[in-house]
Amino acid sequence: MRLAELSEHSGVPIATIKYYLREGLLAPGRQINARTAEYDEEHLRRLRLVRAMIQVGRVPVATVREVLGHVDDDSLPRTIRMGAALWALPQVPEPDEEDEYVRSAHEVADQLLESLGWSNAQALVTISPSYRSLVVAMAALRRLGYDWDPQLLLAYARLMHGAAALDLDFVETHGSEAEKVETAVLGAVLIEPMLQALHRLAQEEESARRYGFGEHEQE
Repeated sequence: MRLAELSEHSGVPIATIKYYLREGLLAPGRQINARTAEYDEEHLRRLRLVRAMIQVGRVPVATVREVLGHVDDDSLPRTIRMGAALWALPQVPEPDEEDEYVRSAHEVADQLLESLGWSNAQALVTISPSYRSLVVAMAALRRLGYDWDPQLLLAYARLMHGAAALDLDFVETHGSEAEKVETAVLGAVLIEPMLQALHRLAQEEESARRYGFGEHEQE
């Protein structure tokens, strides 16, 4: 397809596509002559991924470029390739390791991983942004006086392991290694917000079932 057709099929303006080409977010098309290039379904898929990351995920262009570099790095095994792409997405800042709440959160998080038998996660705690995010959130809750029961956290973690298995079942339905990694990235950008929305809808539903919609419901 020509550039105009790529724009029509993707819904992305021609000027934006040209910007993505200049920034290296989209591979050049096959040159037909000095002024015309041809694009294919791979360009269309990648363009949709870029658009979702920037528009929906609010991921900066420079970060998108870094993520896509890992997506396309076929020298890496799948686990490392997926991990590198996901870790390149925006993450929480480093916590203050001198903070007593952070130290306490580390202890609980480490005990949690031990209880779950998540040995791979344990091996990566010093570099994992996901582990860091867990510690930062737990420390903030503890600072506010909300000290979650470790058994409750364990139950949530087991639910998340089930969700992760579903995620990777979905990833494996795609053909190429690049598509698999792209799907994992889309999971972080689009599916995580979708799951968060489902969680909140479930809370609203359960709240209404338990407490009703007004004081008269409880009389």
